[in-house]
Amino acid sequence: MEISDLLNLKPENLPKRKKDDDEELDSRTRASMESLKKQRIDEKILEMVNNADEDDEEQQVLDENGLKKLALLFERRVLKNQVTRLKFQDQPEKFMDSEIDLHEVIQQLQPIATCPDLYPLMVSLNMMSSMLELLAHPNTDIVAMMIQILDELTDVDVLNESEEGAEKLINCLQEQKITKLLVSCLDRFDETIKEESDAVHNTFSIFENLTEYKPEMSEEIAEQGLLAWMLKRLKVKQYDANKLYCSEILSILLQSTNENRILLGKIEGIDVLLQQLAVYKKHDPVEGEEETEYMENIFNSLCSSLLAKENRANFLKGEGCQLMNLMLREKKLSRNGALKVLDYACSGLDGKENCQKLVDILGLRTIFPLFMKTPKKNKSRLLSSEEYEEHLCSIISSLFRNTKGSQKQRVLSKFVENDFEKVDRLMELHLKYLEKVENIDRAIENQKKQKQQDDEEDDEEESSYLKRLSGGLFTLQLIDYIILEISVTSDGAKIKERIHKILNLRGSSLKTIKDIMREYVGNLGDAQSAEWREQEKSHVLGLINRF
Repeated sequence: MEISDLLNLKPENLPKRKKDDDEELDSRTRASMESLKKQRIDEKILEMVNNADEDDEEQQVLDENGLKKLALLFERRVLKNQVTRLKFQDQPEKFMDSEIDLHEVIQQLQPIATCPDLYPLMVSLNMMSSMLELLAHPNTDIVAMMIQILDELTDVDVLNESEEGAEKLINCLQEQKITKLLVSCLDRFDETIKEESDAVHNTFSIFENLTEYKPEMSEEIAEQGLLAWMLKRLKVKQYDANKLYCSEILSILLQSTNENRILLGKIEGIDVLLQQLAVYKKHDPVEGEEETEYMENIFNSLCSSLLAKENRANFLKGEGCQLMNLMLREKKLSRNGALKVLDYACSGLDGKENCQKLVDILGLRTIFPLFMKTPKKNKSRLLSSEEYEEHLCSIISSLFRNTKGSQKQRVLSKFVENDFEKVDRLMELHLKYLEKVENIDRAIENQKKQKQQDDEEDDEEESSYLKRLSGGLFTLQLIDYIILEISVTSDGAKIKERIHKILNLRGSSLKTIKDIMREYVGNLGDAQSAEWREQEKSHVLGLINRF
C-alpha cells in the first residue's frame, strides 16, 4: 500500500437517515452520529496502515462457494439491521453501526453482476427476495445502493451472456412484482439530493433493461403504476436528465403494445403530452440537444398513442389539432413533430373527426403553403426532406378520404387556385418519387439476375416490395392517390389536361399512375380492419376507372 493511497483515502458514502428522523433528532444525537462516522473512518485508515506491509492478494473470481458465503453474510447483516432497528427505533445512534455494515455488504454484491451463470444459484439461495425487501428500507441510501446493484444485475449485455441465468432472474423479478416495488421507491426519493436523483436514473435504467431483454414485460410494467408515475414526473416544469430519461422510457412503453396506449388515454395522458408540447409552440428548447431530444420523445409518444383509435377522440377533445396547427405556423423546431402528429391523428377511418376539425380551424391555410415548398436542409431539423413530404402528402390524402361535401370542396379548390400551381407541385413530386422507385426497381432487378447466375433461389418478393415502399413507393402512392381524387371532380377535365401535358413533357403517361395505384390495391395487407380494406379497395378502383 502506497502512502499516496492513504493520503487520497476518501470516506465511503455512509447511509443517511430519512428526513423525518433528522427532524426528530436533537443536537446531541446528531453529534454522536457524526462521532460514530468519524470513528469508523479512523478504524478503516488504521486497518489499511496495519495491512500496508502485506502483499496485495489478487482478487478472487466469485464462484459458487464464494456466492454461498456472501449470501450467508448478506442475510446475517440484513437480519441484524432489522433487529437493531426494531429494538432501538428512536435511537438511531444505536442502529447506525449495523446500517453501515449492511451498506458495506450490499457493495460486496456487485461482483455477482459479472457472473450471470451464478444467477440461478443466487435465486435458489433466496438472495433476490432479501434484496427486494431492502427496497422498502427506511434509509434511502440503502435503497439507492440496492437499486444500483439491481441495475447492474439486469444489464442487457450481462443477461445475454447466460440465457438460463437471465431467465431465472427475470422470472424471479416478475414474481416479486419488481415494478410496484420500484415505483414505491420513486415516490420516496427527493431528486434535489444528488444520490437520490441518481437512484431515480438507475431505476429508469432497470426498466429499460427489462423491456429491452423481454419486450412483453412492457404491458406489465405500465399497469403496475409506472405509466401513471411518469406522467406525474413529466409535469415537473424544470428540465433535467431524469425528465429526459423519463420521456425515453415512456416512448418505449407506448411503442410496444396497444394496451399501454389505451391505458395512457384512460389516465388522461394525452392531455399531459399536449401540455408538455405546448411549451414549444413559440419557443425552441433552451437546453440544447438534450432538451430537443426530450421534445422529440414526447412527439413520438403522442404519435404512438394515436395508433389506438380510443385516443383520437382524446386528442380532438384536448384541442390537439389546434395546437399542432399553431406549431406549423411558427418556424420553430416543433413544426416537424407537429406535422408528424397531424399525420397520425388524421390517418385511417378513425381520423375522420380530426380531418374535419383541421378544415374547420382553417388548417388548409397552414398545410398547403408547407406543401408548396420543402424547407432547406438544416442540422437541427427533426425530419428529412423525404419524411417532411411524406407526412404532408399523407395528411392531404387523409383529408380527401375523410371529408365530404363543402369540406372536401374546400380541399379540392386549393388545387385549382392560382392557375393550378399546386397541381404543378404535385406533378413535380410525382416525377421525383417515380424516379426514385425506378432506380430501386433497377437495383432489385440486377440483384435477381445476379442470383440467377449464382444459382441462388429468389424468395424475396415481399422484402423487395418493402424495400420499394421505404425507398419512395409509399410516398408515390399517396401522391398518385391525390392525383386521382382531383382528376374526377368538376374541374377534373382541366386538371387532367394539365397533368397529361406535364407527363408528356417528361416522357411519361397516365398509365403509370394507374399501374402504381393498382399495385397499391393489390398490396393493402392486413394493417387495418377488413372493413377499411374493402372500402379502400372499392374506392380506389372506382377512381382508377373514372380517371
